[in-house]
Amino acid sequence: MREFLEDALRHQDAGAGRQQRDRLVELPKRFYDSVEVKEENGVYTVTLNNRVTKTPTGRSITTTNADLASYMRHEWAAQGEFIDPDTMPHVKLINSAVEGGEEAQPALVEEVIKYASNDLLLYRADYPRELVQRQEQVWDDILVKLARHFSVSFQPTVGIIHQEQPPEMLAKLKASLAALHHIPATAMVSLTGLTGSGLLAIAMREDLIDRDTAWTAAHIDEDYQISLWGEDFEASERRKQRRTEFDAAANVIKLLA
Repeated sequence: MREFLEDALRHQDAGAGRQQRDRLVELPKRFYDSVEVKEENGVYTVTLNNRVTKTPTGRSITTTNADLASYMRHEWAAQGEFIDPDTMPHVKLINSAVEGGEEAQPALVEEVIKYASNDLLLYRADYPRELVQRQEQVWDDILVKLARHFSVSFQPTVGIIHQEQPPEMLAKLKASLAALHHIPATAMVSLTGLTGSGLLAIAMREDLIDRDTAWTAAHIDEDYQISLWGEDFEASERRKQRRTEFDAAANVIKLLA
């Protein structure tokens, strides 16, 4: 189970650095000509040369959502001479979810809540003033929306010393995810890992914030450093790759949660 969770969270090392290493590993050649979406009784499958797509261990990929099937069809169709999983964020995410299976759902929810209990939004800088103000402006607004929506309270703190959060708050957040299907639950773990925040993932699922607001909130510290020192090319490429995976996870939650 832990291996599956690590796979769902393995987005932080994305981008140019990983792509350079991947060039040392031979990617599989494209083996198909046609890519189609087929529907039967409300169930959609993506086919390659009329064969249903499968996970690496041979589990068939199906979905009841036509838009999600369309995303996956587009990613398969866009492959060139070689198949590069890093250019297929929806396919990769759904593969992970199907491989994990329904039995992974409780652990996935627990992972999101574990982040929420020690969340990015709850640990604030005490200087410089510009960063403090930006954190307060963006993060406090999101916490207020969550607090009102769930009738809970949070205990933000300054610095890195652990601050216990109210157990009733964590219980309510966990209850809101209890019935979540394992596929959007996988997407929630992906969002959590990519942003470093379970609270941002939950706020997005509840439509309290949009994806751009969540992405901005997750990168306040990073953007402040960029404003001081400029942007590093490889870091910028990694961030672009993370955003691609972030958007795919957001799409899955919007379509299925």
